[in-house]
Amino acid sequence: MRLGITGATGLIGSALCNALDPNHYQIVVLSRTPEKARLQFPSAQCIGWDATTPLTPEPALEGLDAMVHLAGESIASGRWNSRRKETIRESRVAGTRNLVNLLGQLKDPPEVLVSGSAIGFYGPRGDEPLGEDEPPAEDFLGQVCRHWENEARRATESGIRVVLMRTGLVLSNRGGALPQMLPPFKMFVGGPLASGRQWMSWIHIRDQIGAIQHVLSNREIKGPVNFTAPGPVTNQEFSKTLAGVLKRPAMFRVPGFVLRLLLAEMAEALLLSGQRVLPRTLQQSGYGFHFPELRVAFEGLLT
Repeated sequence: MRLGITGATGLIGSALCNALDPNHYQIVVLSRTPEKARLQFPSAQCIGWDATTPLTPEPALEGLDAMVHLAGESIASGRWNSRRKETIRESRVAGTRNLVNLLGQLKDPPEVLVSGSAIGFYGPRGDEPLGEDEPPAEDFLGQVCRHWENEARRATESGIRVVLMRTGLVLSNRGGALPQMLPPFKMFVGGPLASGRQWMSWIHIRDQIGAIQHVLSNREIKGPVNFTAPGPVTNQEFSKTLAGVLKRPAMFRVPGFVLRLLLAEMAEALLLSGQRVLPRTLQQSGYGFHFPELRVAFEGLLT
C-alpha cells in the first residue's frame, strides 16, 4: 500500500509510521519540516508542505492508495487568545481545504482519506453517552471541528471515501498528555481536577494506530468515527486508577478556579468539562480493542 501522511512527526503520526511494515507500506510524508521527517523516517519519501499553503500536484502523490491527514496546531501548547485560536482554526480548516484541493487535482487520487478531528466536536455534554450521530457544539472547539470535517468531506466529490477520525485523549508514554500528568502523582501530590465528575474519553496509542489501519482496510466505513476506548471514565476515576498503577495516593484535588485563572477558556474546554464518547462505529464494524479498560492501558504504558 502507498500511504500519504501529514503530521507524521506528531504523536499519532510518528507512532503510525513506526508501526507500518516497510515491506508492505510505501510511505509518502507531507511535512513542514521535511528534513526532520527524513531523519525520523529514512525509508519514507518526504515532501515539504506548510498546511496553510496550497500545494501543487507532485508525481509522488499520484497513485496513493490512502491519505491519513493528521496535521494541525496543538490545542494544548499555550493559553488561548484570539491569535492562538485563529492559528488553531486555520491549521485545521485551511490546511484540510488545501489538502483536499490537492487531492482533487490528482489524475489518480487515493481511494480513502482518513482525516483528523476530535471529540471536542461534541462539546460539554455531562453524563450523556455520545455516538457519532450527535450534532456539533456551538463553542470554539465544536465549531472548529465542524468546519474541519466539512472541508474533509469535500473529498467525496473526487470519489474519495472519507473517514472523520474523532480522537479522544491519546495515552502514550512517548508524548501527549500522559507524561505531563505523571510528575505530580510521582511526587505524591496528584489528584482529580475540580469536581472530578467530568468525563474523560481516552484511547491507548496502540488502539489509535490499530483503528486507523482498521478503517483504512474496511471499505464500508465512512463518515465520522469515534476513536476512543469503550470504557470512558470520570476524571476522579482516571486519577484514582493512575495513582493506583503508580502506587501513589490521589489525595490533592486541583481547584477549578485555579485552572480557570491560569488557562481561562482553555481550562474549561480541555480540563473542566468533558464528553462520554463511545466508539460505536469501530465496535459495530468488528474492531477489537487491545486496551478496552483504563487500568490495563496504564499498566501497559507505565509498568
